[in-house]
Formats: sequence, C-alpha cells, structure tokens
Amino acid sequence: MSRIRLNQEFRNKIGTRMRVHLEAEDTQEKRKYDDLKADQIEINDNAWKLAEQIVRRHYTLDDVAKARYLQDKFENVDTIQPDSCFHFHYMGEKEERDYDNNVKIVPATIEKHFDFRLNGSTDVENNSSHTSDSEYGYALLRDEIKAQEGCNPDILIEQDGKEGNPHLTKYKDANDKYLGDDDKGYGKEWNDKYKLDLIGREYCRDRSIACTEQEFKILVGWKQAKGQFIMAHYKWIKSVLAQMKFIKDVVKSYKYLDEAIEFANESGLAITDAEIIRTNSTGLTFYNPKLASEHLKSMKNKRVKTQAEKIAERLLYEKQQEKSVN
Repeated sequence: MSRIRLNQEFRNKIGTRMRVHLEAEDTQEKRKYDDLKADQIEINDNAWKLAEQIVRRHYTLDDVAKARYLQDKFENVDTIQPDSCFHFHYMGEKEERDYDNNVKIVPATIEKHFDFRLNGSTDVENNSSHTSDSEYGYALLRDEIKAQEGCNPDILIEQDGKEGNPHLTKYKDANDKYLGDDDKGYGKEWNDKYKLDLIGREYCRDRSIACTEQEFKILVGWKQAKGQFIMAHYKWIKSVLAQMKFIKDVVKSYKYLDEAIEFANESGLAITDAEIIRTNSTGLTFYNPKLASEHLKSMKNKRVKTQAEKIAERLLYEKQQEKSVN
C-alpha cells in the first residue's frame, strides 16, 4: 500500500489537535493558572468589601439617602453617581532632595486608583482613571471566550510585541464585544456587582477618599494578585506556543502522514490517519518521530525538581566542567 503524502491541510489538522492536547495537559504553568483562577472571585469580593467600608465611612448610607431625596425632589439636582472605581489615599511620607541633593523625608499624600470593573487596570503604578486592560477578563473568562466563533482569549499573548496589526484588532474587538461592558454581557454582570452609589462628581479623581495605610496596602496587594493571575495566563500560553512552534517545525519536516501520526501518538495524542483524512514540500530538517516526541516532552514542566535533584544536577555539571578543562 502506498504511503499518504502529508499536505498542508493535514499538517494544519494535526497542529490544531496538538494545540488542544497541549492546553489540556497538567503542566506547572497550567496548574498555576488554574489555582489562581479559582481564587479570583474571593479576592475580588474581599477587596470590594474593604473598599465599601472605606467609601461608606466617607459617604454614609444616610448621606446618600438624603442626597437621593434632594435629587428626586428637584430637577436641577444631579448628585448621586454609581461607580466602581475610586481614588484612595493616606497621609504618609516620601523622599525628596534638597538644594544640596541631600535626601530628606517629608509628609506626603500617597494616592492610587483602584478600579473594580472587569476591564479595570491592574497596573499598580498607573493612577489614571481612564486606563483599562483587557487581559484580566480574557484570562478569567477564557473558556467562555474560546467557545465563541471568531473570538480568541489568547490573542494578546499570541500577538505579544505585534501591537496595532489587523489580526490582533479583529480578535480583540470580537472578544470585547462578546464580554460586553456596562451595557450587556459579562461586563455588565461583573460591573453591576461591584458598584456603589456616591455623592459628588462623576470622575473619581475629583473625590479621593481617605483610608488607613494598612487598608491601602491591602488594596495594592489585591491589584498585584490580579496581575499575578494575568501573568500565569501569559506564561501558560507562552509555554504552549513554544511547544507549538517546535511541533510545526517537526511536522513540516515529514513527507508522509504516518510519520506525523507516529510523532503525535508518541507525544501523548492518540489519533489515526483515518481521523485526519476523514475530517476534512519537505522541511530542511528531518525529525525522527520518537526522538522529536521526547524533545517535546522535555519542554514541559510537569514536575517540580526536588532540592536534592537540583544539587545533584549541579554537582554533575561542575564535574563535567572540570573534565572538559582537564
């Protein structure tokens, strides 16, 4: 029986199946992402409870009720504003330099912006009320976005360093449309949950609210925890992309379908040539299917090495270095 030639269509199908397989594997990166994802609702709820306590010390429920009474009574009164983001501050200290360039410690107002919206900024250093980030929503609702045709929750990671191209814009717009904002979808559901009635102007920078230093640090920690979750998503998908690049190079090197099928099976993905054919050029380097699959396995971080193993590896390395010198 003649062997089936491996065309680009078959390569694409195998690549797609391998991507699904890699994303399902229990690697260190995947486990980190899953563990942090499981904590997100709790950390947001806890941070929100603290923010609500701070806000209500300043804008009490009694004050809000009185303001709402006046707003309902008079047409020219518009003072109640629901909001999900706040500027909090406390009186602390900061370093300054005098005319002789000597460092001195002076009293200072320490202030930051805290945004509880789904697309709120997680950048601890950015205090702009107008900054929004998509990464958190994409990471948190990855499965939901991925299930939608034309959406891709990993697009920002896949296009890292290629900002402004039409491919990125296309998927980002589709993702954002699906998630929604204050008007619909997951965005509305999320933002309605984290919203308070306040008195005063619409912009939160115009109503910075005092809190304690300890409260401030807890909220900074909350933003950092969200950032760590985003980074876990980034590292997991980056590890998958690195493996996919290797897989594409391997599959590209084969002439025949059975070689690619053997590589996939050796790598843990059980598929047959019939599956690839039914679901409907030679590379510069030839990869032995078994050796290629072993190399792919070595790219995965499935188990954390013990301290003893790390020491043993280091000693072995140093011994080999000594031999090479001698």
